[in-house]
Amino acid sequence: MIIVKLFGKWDPAEVEVTDPSVKGYMNLASKTVIHSGGKHAKQQFKKSEQHIVERLVNKLMRTEKNTGKKLKAYGIVESAFDIVAKKTKENPLSILAKAIANAGPREEVVRLKYGGITVPKAVDTSPQRRVDTALMFLAKGTHAASFKKAKKADMALADEIISAANRDVKSYAINHRDSVERVAKAAR
Repeated sequence: MIIVKLFGKWDPAEVEVTDPSVKGYMNLASKTVIHSGGKHAKQQFKKSEQHIVERLVNKLMRTEKNTGKKLKAYGIVESAFDIVAKKTKENPLSILAKAIANAGPREEVVRLKYGGITVPKAVDTSPQRRVDTALMFLAKGTHAASFKKAKKADMALADEIISAANRDVKSYAINHRDSVERVAKAAR
């Protein structure tokens, strides 16, 4: 299998995902370019085969100002990866993998109805949902740090990825993961 370097710069073969629960749900080595055109949207769990950077780009396009601007989102991610590589002196894909593993909540709350009352119940989060939630937290943190602020989106994304990889509580993703897990712990 021929592995294409991400943005022509970073080799995904040298990245090792340390969290075994999300390892199968993060595709880092793709033999194609990272613009699938929606071919993974046909079935429910096919999105695991989609490159993790493309999934991050798609999450960045979720806000109303960026809807459908995939090239702009790719530019933001590419320059953010340059900033991450410059700051950490490591492969930005490995930093992203650490950030996703750290930012995904392990436990969440569901609401169960017993008769006429609603009772919160703590449940374990599936690995696919952990990856999706972590990507959502990273994208929302980027948007919150850069929208109507002096900080550019690529710098905000780079800071969010680095701080989530380091488990910094100032990170939006880590802060929200902790709040989700705190609510779940109270609902046990």
